[in-house]
Amino acid sequence: MSVRLMVVDDHRLLAEALASALKLRGHRVLAAAAPSGGAAELVISRAPEVCLLGTATPAEAGAFDPVVRIKREKPQIAVVVLGPVPSPRGIASAFAAGASGYVRHDERIEGVERAMVKARAGEAAVAPQLLQQSFAELLNPAAEPDDEGVRLLQMLTPREVEVLVRVAEGEDTRLIAAGMGIAPSTARTHVQRVLMKLGVGSRLEAAALAARTGLLERAAGAGGARE
Repeated sequence: MSVRLMVVDDHRLLAEALASALKLRGHRVLAAAAPSGGAAELVISRAPEVCLLGTATPAEAGAFDPVVRIKREKPQIAVVVLGPVPSPRGIASAFAAGASGYVRHDERIEGVERAMVKARAGEAAVAPQLLQQSFAELLNPAAEPDDEGVRLLQMLTPREVEVLVRVAEGEDTRLIAAGMGIAPSTARTHVQRVLMKLGVGSRLEAAALAARTGLLERAAGAGGARE
């Protein structure tokens, strides 16, 4: 069943890609916007059934102020937050602000769609594994907060980091191969390994994940692989 929705995210590429994917699945996307401010006003003026609201910092104070305003002025709008791997505080803050769901930004489109439908029906839309992870962290807090960007960077070889940087810059396989002085088949293999290690299904998702977690900035700070 078609859902009338909006996608609002600070990363325009991610917002537009998600909106396009949902349109292809038969949903009515009113807008795909990436305002630095005014997200709540935009959503309230369009009054969708569901708003997919992206945030890169769910644990920061004020991250969910737009949700509070939307629910205060248009309580019928179901808000589903799109964010990074959340801390318990992040999930709790989202629901305390009035969100109907929380979905990881690297979730597959089917998972996003399920969350939208559940939220519109008035159900809590959050994956059981996210709740399990949150409870586990609450019961067994880590000595240091998890930095996803550092964790992901440690999974990649220097050459794979260079490939990810080039992917994020929009280079195709031919350009990656030429820039690195390798065969296109080798470049394609490197790209596939990067996608597999990051747990994403496309170059777009890899670029979005890198932007969300600050992985590229950390790679540059560590010296990176590119000269």
